Amino acid sequence: MKNLPSQTNSMGSLKNVKRKVVSASPEKLIETDYLHPDLCFPLVIRPAVKGVNLLTWASGNRDFIEAQLIKHGAILFRDFDLNSVGEFEQLIAAICGEALEYRYRASPRSQVSGRIYTSTDYPADQSIFPHNEHAYSPVFPGKIFFYCVTPAESGGETPIGSTRKIFERIDRKIRDRFIEKKVMYVRNFGDGFGLPWQTVFQTTAPADVEKYCRSHGIEFEWKEGGKLRTRQVSPVVIKHPRTGETVWFNHATFFHVSTLPAAIRDSLLAEFKENDLPTNTFYGDGSAIEASVLEQLRDAYLQEMVSFSWQKSDILMLDNLLSVHARNPYTGSRKVVVGMAEPLNHTMLDFRL
Repeated sequence: MKNLPSQTNSMGSLKNVKRKVVSASPEKLIETDYLHPDLCFPLVIRPAVKGVNLLTWASGNRDFIEAQLIKHGAILFRDFDLNSVGEFEQLIAAICGEALEYRYRASPRSQVSGRIYTSTDYPADQSIFPHNEHAYSPVFPGKIFFYCVTPAESGGETPIGSTRKIFERIDRKIRDRFIEKKVMYVRNFGDGFGLPWQTVFQTTAPADVEKYCRSHGIEFEWKEGGKLRTRQVSPVVIKHPRTGETVWFNHATFFHVSTLPAAIRDSLLAEFKENDLPTNTFYGDGSAIEASVLEQLRDAYLQEMVSFSWQKSDILMLDNLLSVHARNPYTGSRKVVVGMAEPLNHTMLDFRL
């Protein structure tokens, strides 16, 4: 995996730039601006006067928030007095209903409170490649929220990128090939790497796993010693439920073994065949994705990433179909928690040529 800080630094750190005020709401309670005068991503919403209660304001302005989110793809709420994880979960409910339970897992996360989780439990010295949350899953969140409880001493940014711009960067021939063939996700559980199937499926009963897989069109194979392999063919693009636009939405790049850091990739390939890796991707017909294609895809993501430093009590809201997110390595204590909302599925948003 390429080092995200070196990629995102080309955008410049946005923490010290002078903010550009764009507009004020009719109620004069908030103002909207951008972190950088040349970038309209993310939109920043701040209180225009002291004492604005974000929960109350958001409850009464859901249509405004939704319209701005569709336009920009990402909103950063900054300088509001939101002081607890409990209030963060209430904010999610105020904007778009109850937060979702983290099911059919791929990343290690710990439950913080209710349906709020750690953003990731990966080691601090590792970067996480850009991705849409749960794009591999038959059911995925339409929105994802991040809340900064404690900023890192250094690093630890959550770079974000517009899938609209990423889609434009991908060569038309590559897009068309994927649209035709789709993508196959192959996952293996129980080999000592990655999450165990009991954690992924949130059950200890094989029958529950089989029921889930059958209901979502996932092939499964029980291997010796209670190990599990799944194969799942999914589209690489879907239609946005509100705008109708074509969205690049998949884990073809994120799950591919070649996207891992070289040391981890080489260690895994020395021990496992490509079909036995914890996660890997292929074209939907099972054929290998060309190395040149994967390089082009990785570059398309990384060229569009925007990074900013977290401030305490920041809330980042993403349209999960219009934005990808990542994570930079960090030092010191960092606590950024996550909540997801508005379940969608590929059947609802199936893309037809």
